[in-house]
Amino acid sequence: MTTTPGSSHLPQPLGDPIASTAPESNGAEVRKDLRTHGTALVHGRFTDWRPRDPDGAELRAVLGRDWARYRDITHEDMRGRYAASRRLLKYAAAAALRADARDLELMYGPTGRPYLRGCDQIDISLSHTDDLLLVGLTTRGLIGVDAERADRRIYSRGLDRQICTPHERLMVSGLPVAERDPCLVRLWTLKEAYSKAIGQGLQFRFTEFGFGADGRPTQVHRPDGTPGSGDEWTFRTYLLDSDGLEFCISTAVYDAGLGRTLDAEITTMLDADAVAALNEALEGEWSHDYWSQVLHH
Repeated sequence: MTTTPGSSHLPQPLGDPIASTAPESNGAEVRKDLRTHGTALVHGRFTDWRPRDPDGAELRAVLGRDWARYRDITHEDMRGRYAASRRLLKYAAAAALRADARDLELMYGPTGRPYLRGCDQIDISLSHTDDLLLVGLTTRGLIGVDAERADRRIYSRGLDRQICTPHERLMVSGLPVAERDPCLVRLWTLKEAYSKAIGQGLQFRFTEFGFGADGRPTQVHRPDGTPGSGDEWTFRTYLLDSDGLEFCISTAVYDAGLGRTLDAEITTMLDADAVAALNEALEGEWSHDYWSQVLHH
């Protein structure tokens, strides 16, 4: 697989997607991107991450609570994609946290948005289409990712009326015919990524918010084309080649203003203020011997 940025050459504080072909691959790169950018993107192929033993103990241990949901999927291909995408997600998160993938548990919010139980120092997002699997990780705040085939035909089906604001429709209609579908695919993936980041999914109508033309700093727009978000959001779109197929992938990252988490390891999750308070208590009112007795009983 090779990756190239989309047509926008503006600098963005996000790294390029990292290819992953097996559970133990590229963990160091994932951690490096999290330290450098606060965000890491990991992609893989369904053919590489599809479980070799669909009923095996390894898959059951990695899926955890998702095992029952996996077993309820009757369509074989859909069941395989479900397992493959969660294997990549679990192992990418495990690499970031220096944890065992079998110890991480996926949970889901009211809108179906996934998160890692007990690991709120890292946010996650997932997308898959055809043979491509895509995972986003961030320690900055919130993340959403989406992937679509770059050659998908949208404009010819009239979907622009369902996914575009009035301002976007004017922008797209003014493009040469050959550029309309690529533009709409970019807009679609950006909207999907943004909706996933804010936990709305398809509940947030795509005609109610938009994005500007490529080649400019990307930000959320109101239906009339005026800016609707600030510097707290970072967006980036890439073109990714996988075995001769080109995919358009977009990322939306919300910066909660807490700064980069340089150490996202699961062993350092205990809050520093809590540690300081505990140490102060140990050195003050209660003796070390007292706490030793408590901890041993």
